[in-house]
Amino acid sequence: MQNDPMTRRSFVSGMAKTALGFTIVPRHVLGGPGFVAPSDTLNVAMIGAGGMGMSNAYNLVAGGQNIVALADVDMNRVMRDVVGRARNRDGTVNEVGAKLKAAYEKAKKYSDFRRMLEEQGDAIDAVVVATPDHFHAVAANAAMQLGKHVYVQKPLTYTVHEARVLQETARRTGVVTQMGNQGHSSDTARRVNEWIEAGVLGPVREVHVWTNRPIWPQGVPRPTRELAGEDLGNWGARNLNPQFAAAMAGSFPMPEGLDWDVFIGPSPFVEYHPVYHPFNWRGWVDWGVGALGDMGAHLIDHPFWALKLDLPTTIEATSTPWGPDVDDTPATYPLATLVHYEFAARGDQPPVKMTWYDGGLMPPRPEVLPEDVPLERGGGVIFVGERGILMHETYGENPQIFPLSLREEADRVPETYPRVGMSHEMNWANAAMGNGEATSPFDYAARLTETMLLGLVALRTGQGVKIEYDAASMSVTNKPEANQYLKREYRQGWSL
Repeated sequence: MQNDPMTRRSFVSGMAKTALGFTIVPRHVLGGPGFVAPSDTLNVAMIGAGGMGMSNAYNLVAGGQNIVALADVDMNRVMRDVVGRARNRDGTVNEVGAKLKAAYEKAKKYSDFRRMLEEQGDAIDAVVVATPDHFHAVAANAAMQLGKHVYVQKPLTYTVHEARVLQETARRTGVVTQMGNQGHSSDTARRVNEWIEAGVLGPVREVHVWTNRPIWPQGVPRPTRELAGEDLGNWGARNLNPQFAAAMAGSFPMPEGLDWDVFIGPSPFVEYHPVYHPFNWRGWVDWGVGALGDMGAHLIDHPFWALKLDLPTTIEATSTPWGPDVDDTPATYPLATLVHYEFAARGDQPPVKMTWYDGGLMPPRPEVLPEDVPLERGGGVIFVGERGILMHETYGENPQIFPLSLREEADRVPETYPRVGMSHEMNWANAAMGNGEATSPFDYAARLTETMLLGLVALRTGQGVKIEYDAASMSVTNKPEANQYLKREYRQGWSL
């Protein structure tokens, strides 16, 4: 494994040489638009090779693609985890998992994706980015600037500004892009679109979207004795956060092989703690965007797509308390959040009000919903039309229309959206090889991501404060202080 630090100077130098045509030119660029490698396969590099990245790699290997390089800050953990993919739960051999394990063992390994991109060059056709949220934009933008096709796990970016940058870079470079909201490739999502477009519900003016997330720590303070102060014997309600911060504080050994400085990436530096990595990073403001960023890409996706929504005009949010940092700024996202979005009319379609619920909050039960039909606690969407409702679960699964008198009409609606018939990852890979189109390219995914993140911008601005958003100028017009939350400053040595 390559663990040598890489200076910003050497990375920028490599990027500059590429821009001048002195170094790497990917095979698909040499062959022109639509060029397909003779092998009809992609050589794929993983930036973030464990967890969801490993699942992405599994689907690519199942589709016959080559995994040639891995960049991960915790490679020891990755290589331990991939062993489990080679066996099914009953102990029998998993053929795809065994191929994945062999590919991971053979692949070139790095802790810093910048060195991987510099050294692997023409060996890579495409890149999957499956890191914590704060890393998505810097990794994806660097890969696209080198002419690599890019698949990025949801949410596409950490900030609104980053979403705009990735959208522009994808347009400029012409590479094939995809965000990892796999429900966008499902048959059921297409059926939802067909029912909406056929007018089965009539005009839709109201949508409710909910999830059971977070399933990781949120609303908790930064682990530190500094926050605790002097009175460690006071466990009253006002002193609970300082007490929790002190209880979590301590010195914990760094896992062997973990490159913590690269994990921090463009975010402000904090000392390692096991409450941050692995998995729990999503609830921390430094690296994740909470439940809304996690599941909004799967749930807001379908009404945004089916109703052909554009960016919202107003956003208002309320929540339980944030988990505090030592300077009393937010350290973790609230445990539960409620966000109200307003979208303008589109052609002959009316304005839409959308409400987001997380942390166990649920929408009111529609009167037209039969008593024996539950609201799925894990998450779902309700479209409220003039004639009835359409309800589905996460990823667009199990769509149902009520009242039942509309079912026969819905069944007669023809299929007008082509079915994908393959994994979301292979849809992207095939598009990168000139076969078809990616279902969730950055041109779409950036607008969806921007919509989701504007909910957090509103929440950071103030509880119950309605912000007015001008998409053309990417600015909040009625609360100028909110604009600071549309982008962020990067730690020295990191940039887009």
